[in-house]
Amino acid sequence: MTDRAATIAAFLDAAGWGAARRVPLAGDASLRRYERLHRGRDTAMLMDAPPETGEDVRPFLRIGDWLSVRGFSAPAVLARDPDAGLLLLEDLGDDLLARHAAARPEDEPRLYAAAGDLLAHLHRQAPPDLPSYPDQMPDLAATVFDWYAPKARDRRGALRDALRDAIERTLTGPQILVHRDFHAENLLWLPNRDGRARIGLLDHQDAMRGPAAYDLASLIHDPRRSVTPAAQQAATGAYLAATGTDPDALAAQIAVCSVQRSLRIIGRVFTRLCLHSGRTSYLRFIPPTYATLQRELRHPALTEVRAVLDGHLPEPDAAWLSDTAARAGTLRGRDHAGAP
Repeated sequence: MTDRAATIAAFLDAAGWGAARRVPLAGDASLRRYERLHRGRDTAMLMDAPPETGEDVRPFLRIGDWLSVRGFSAPAVLARDPDAGLLLLEDLGDDLLARHAAARPEDEPRLYAAAGDLLAHLHRQAPPDLPSYPDQMPDLAATVFDWYAPKARDRRGALRDALRDAIERTLTGPQILVHRDFHAENLLWLPNRDGRARIGLLDHQDAMRGPAAYDLASLIHDPRRSVTPAAQQAATGAYLAATGTDPDALAAQIAVCSVQRSLRIIGRVFTRLCLHSGRTSYLRFIPPTYATLQRELRHPALTEVRAVLDGHLPEPDAAWLSDTAARAGTLRGRDHAGAP
């Protein structure tokens, strides 16, 4: 038994789950691992986030506790050892919005309306003391030139400046808690609960203070699945009805947030995970993200951003995807694709 395995076994023994049957679950883009534990009819979730890999469960605990106190369905914590990077969590089930909508497409608008309504409830809460995401948004978007389009890296500063101007003009409302990964594979349908609690919230450890439209943009412009127009309208309609936000202002805010997010995840997430970490599975998400980017760039609020990008972001066609996959893992340890 390895030292890590022994630490986990001791943690589970102390929590009363040492004899449970353990079933590994699919991971995510992080270095965390998850297992579902079975103890008779009871189940629980083990999060294994080894600190030596750079993982830290404390942000997850802080945001989860904040959400739970306010009536949102973050997984309850059954046992915790932050120093060891181990959590035993309530099992909220497997009924992800993405999975439910795929099995029962007729339910998709209702699910997305519930998610939009949850965001309206969330945005009425005074946020905890967290870093401001708008302060980081321009530079994170500019990572598209670090990894995806390094031949145009000299335009990095111009993109950062143009996007900062768009953010300052458009995202003028108060900053609220932003989940930052609010999409159908991080949301669970809990129909036996009421109101805001009907949606279970996962992977909330990266939350920050930011613009209200960011999570809505993340929800309806999801590279992992094609969200139907009816579901997009249901989510935005529920949010508008609950908040009284001006529809034109919200459309501009969604466009700015969506473009920033698309640039960031194309560069810093999907392309970097391939070239730096050898994880080619994320390349399939780049074409739909690129399509969303091109569509949202048409909004007048992004005229200057579009001018900076025009002609400098290659289309992720079959040849680009094949070439990038062939270079998987070759830039491990580098800060950007142009680094020596």
